[in-house]
Amino acid sequence: MSTSTTVEAGDLEVRVSNPDRIYFPDLGLTKLDLVNYYLAVGDGIVRALRERPCMMHRFPAGLAGDKVHQKRVPNGAPPWLETVRVTFPRYHRHADELCVTKLADVIWAVQMSTVEFHPWNSRRADTEKPDEWRIDLDPMPGCSYDRVRRVAGVAREVLDELGITGYPKTSGGRGLHIYVRIKPEWEFGEVRRAALAFAREVERRAPDEVTTTWWRKDRDPAKLFVDYNQNARDHTIASAYSVRGVPAATVSTPIDWAEIADADPRDFTIQTVPARFARLGDLHARIDDVAHDLKPLLEWADRDGLAVDEAEAEAES
Repeated sequence: MSTSTTVEAGDLEVRVSNPDRIYFPDLGLTKLDLVNYYLAVGDGIVRALRERPCMMHRFPAGLAGDKVHQKRVPNGAPPWLETVRVTFPRYHRHADELCVTKLADVIWAVQMSTVEFHPWNSRRADTEKPDEWRIDLDPMPGCSYDRVRRVAGVAREVLDELGITGYPKTSGGRGLHIYVRIKPEWEFGEVRRAALAFAREVERRAPDEVTTTWWRKDRDPAKLFVDYNQNARDHTIASAYSVRGVPAATVSTPIDWAEIADADPRDFTIQTVPARFARLGDLHARIDDVAHDLKPLLEWADRDGLAVDEAEAEAES
């Protein structure tokens, strides 16, 4: 017999069906445990997703079943759920994607078996002009986490010299992400070009540790790849506070720069992050305070004659 419960999410109630369904078998964690996690970090996850087109990574049968990448909000969604329409000109299609503006939107998505939230780096006011530059420090298989830490320090050094504030977070895997708010004045191609200029500067300063070589087969497997193409249109990565669909239920978690030297990303999980959030609040709470100018980085790109390859944007890294 199917069971359900109702939870309060802000001013709204959301029905949760099959609350006892096991989502993380290794930990014995249920769908309701996942709901309660997102309620506990509500302010943080809503801030991370607010008004962004969002792809839902769904696990209808928990991690033991198949993973579904869903862009379109299905028919039958509640009338209070907001969406944003994005177009895919290459395929002559569009999708009305989830557009979170309140906690109930997040909990509805979890009710629909969403574990991971993958938002665009633009918002619904103009989905073609990103307001978020994403620095993805992506370790190759032979790259140690100590190397990730060291490269994060180089990235911060470059950001400081540019007068730019970056907000780091764990990826929920072996890497780190650094987010920067930018003025929504440039289209995706220019943001990618600026991101490439930044990546090349980090590589120049740490040539033995960093690569910007795009094709995986050509990279040194011991290096860290600065993935500038995560800023391409319709490329998404797990948001801050998103649980990852892995057995350990790790969380992509905002951290302070000072924590990077000692923090182990495996320690940030659905079971530990709520207490951390209650103690520290959202370490990305001020991320919207200042929107930075990409002109200095675009000048670097012009200086170095950098261009981004559209074929790369369509390929897997």
